[in-house]
Amino acid sequence: MTRKLIALAAAAVFASAAQAKEQTIVDIAAGNPDFSTLVSAVKAAGLVDTLSSEGPFTVFAPTNEAFAKLPQGTLESLLKPENKDQLVAILTYHVVAGEVKAEQVVKLDQAKTVNGKALSIDSANGVRVNNATVTATDIEASNGVIHVLDTVVLP
Repeated sequence: MTRKLIALAAAAVFASAAQAKEQTIVDIAAGNPDFSTLVSAVKAAGLVDTLSSEGPFTVFAPTNEAFAKLPQGTLESLLKPENKDQLVAILTYHVVAGEVKAEQVVKLDQAKTVNGKALSIDSANGVRVNNATVTATDIEASNGVIHVLDTVVLP
């Protein structure tokens, strides 16, 4: 009986991993309530089609809690249409062209972003990207990979 349960659990994990591999970065973020603020920002910036395209991309994705750490009123201001360019600059600073898995990230000291500026990477005590800590890695999507950040990084 126990072996059967373990086999069923393993099959469920494999199926969900295979299903995630069929979803884009945007699909995965939109399906996770911890990324609802990021998804709203990506929509406001007009980046849904880009981050749903073939890629591949590596996205250092801030959670809702990460966005909540921004000074009061900052997010609301960034989401206004007149601040779209600034929002795009911030969001594209979280994206690296190509798929960079965790085993590669830990060997880097920086990564050039789609924004054109580089993120600093420090793997001495866990993995830090600028002032943010990576809290989860290698969430695979059909068009790249997501690593989760606890803080929004600013260019």
